[in-house]
Amino acid sequence: MSFKIEEVQTKPFDGQKPGTSGLRKRVKIFQQEHYTENFIQSILDSIQVKDSTLVIGGDGRFFSPETVQTILKIGSANGVGKFIVGKDSILSTPAASNIIRKYKATGGILLTASHNPGGPAPESITNPIYEKTKAIKSYKVLEAPPLDLSKIGEYSYGPSKVSIIDSVADYTILLKSIFDFPLIKKFLDEHRPDFQVLFDGLNGVTGPYARALFVESFGLPESSIQNCVPLPDFGGGHPDPNLTYAHTLVEAVEEKGIQFGAASDGDGDRNMIYGKGAFVTPSDSVAIIAHWADTIPYFKEGGVKGLARSMPTSKAIDLVAQKKGLEYFEVPTGWKFFGNLMDAGRLSICGEESFGTGSDHIREKDGLWAVIAWLNIIAAVNKDSPNKLIGINDLLNEFYSLYGRSFFSRYDYEEVSSEGAHKLVDHLNEALKSGSLNKTVHTATSSSTTFEVSGLYDFEYKDPIDHSLSKNQGQVITFSDGSRVVFRLSGTGSQGATVRMYVERYVAADAGASALSKPAAEGLQSLIEVALKISKLKEFLGREEPTVITVSLPIC
Repeated sequence: MSFKIEEVQTKPFDGQKPGTSGLRKRVKIFQQEHYTENFIQSILDSIQVKDSTLVIGGDGRFFSPETVQTILKIGSANGVGKFIVGKDSILSTPAASNIIRKYKATGGILLTASHNPGGPAPESITNPIYEKTKAIKSYKVLEAPPLDLSKIGEYSYGPSKVSIIDSVADYTILLKSIFDFPLIKKFLDEHRPDFQVLFDGLNGVTGPYARALFVESFGLPESSIQNCVPLPDFGGGHPDPNLTYAHTLVEAVEEKGIQFGAASDGDGDRNMIYGKGAFVTPSDSVAIIAHWADTIPYFKEGGVKGLARSMPTSKAIDLVAQKKGLEYFEVPTGWKFFGNLMDAGRLSICGEESFGTGSDHIREKDGLWAVIAWLNIIAAVNKDSPNKLIGINDLLNEFYSLYGRSFFSRYDYEEVSSEGAHKLVDHLNEALKSGSLNKTVHTATSSSTTFEVSGLYDFEYKDPIDHSLSKNQGQVITFSDGSRVVFRLSGTGSQGATVRMYVERYVAADAGASALSKPAAEGLQSLIEVALKISKLKEFLGREEPTVITVSLPIC
């Protein structure tokens, strides 16, 4: 078959520097003439593209189908041997990661605001791409009509082969190899309708996956899933699985008294676990999964090599590791640090407070993996408890009775002035140099609680695998009672700056049920007031309230 390749003249665009999680810009920027084409060509110029195999897909957001077609045309023109593309250009990040590994693909390009399939891209990859974007003069493109991505099958596209696959099938097979699906299905069958399940896809990529799992595999009714059609605008919502943006799940769970609710984000790598009156913080979620890991066939057979959390995440999982005699790690925010540990065979289960939970099954955070892990645990626990239905609240209360509770919340101040954000950081850095905070006692006026500052440091991490040193990873204020507050200036937003404040207060197991079951807002109120006072956050950012608050509800 004859085909024609055109070379299009172009000029560089400023600012096409990808981070470890790709190039994050607003859609209107990618829609500029030559902008997307330049970046795709720069990626291909930075790898061994000839006869390579690339996995392509995304979360279905606006402009994704057009961009997939662009990738096919430019990739084919540059000698890509084969493309593996999700049907309708839909492919969750965890599913893409699985496909890259299963079919031994060279790599992938995923269209999502999240991050790279298969793991974060190191600077050895992102730096050459950036250098290419600064010097690009032309890009190659195949002159061919768009390929119909709605039909599964094998196709020729210029000199390349294109395999359009069922986005869900391989991922479902993967999960069935990890979890006890028959046990989960038996539990759900036996306890229907007393134990209801509701999964909210937030109109992101996980909708088709959820239907395959909850409806087709577990035999639950269609009413067990909602917002499970991927939409270009996510149905007008914000596909983040937290109490602020996943309000459709929260409202339905509370209104209908649903025992087990869950949500995932736009590209499927994060999750939220939520039952009536019980929000499971991501910090508690990964710790509870680690505690009950031996109920999951994958870990029962292969063992747990180690546990880890990102630095801002509460220390709950550390306590599990100590009790079970496992190696554990505190790493900077960024999945690549987990990846290094997994590659070295020293890490099995890990998580971050930003709703990312995962394991070494794909070296990636995986939202639906975490949701099914919870169902597996609940099914296993109830197998040994025939007289009482054990749910989310029971698991939380039992965990706190064994390990104590780390009251935890995160305040996000999104799209704030970059100048104000840097003034906040400078203020804390100056306090770090002078040691002025270490001598001061602060009192929260609303509750007359006194906190004594015991330390202030800037977190840094020496990777035990590659020995790289990561500095300036977040400023941490510690208090004499073991509480801590962390401040981080995030660079992941597409516009402006984002400041995140994390507060954690530990209450020991022997404090009693009433102390352990307080609402997190109540348990943290005085510490939050002290943190705001010390940091002068409101003054620097000009914000009275955060954009998003991650906080747990009362345990009922």
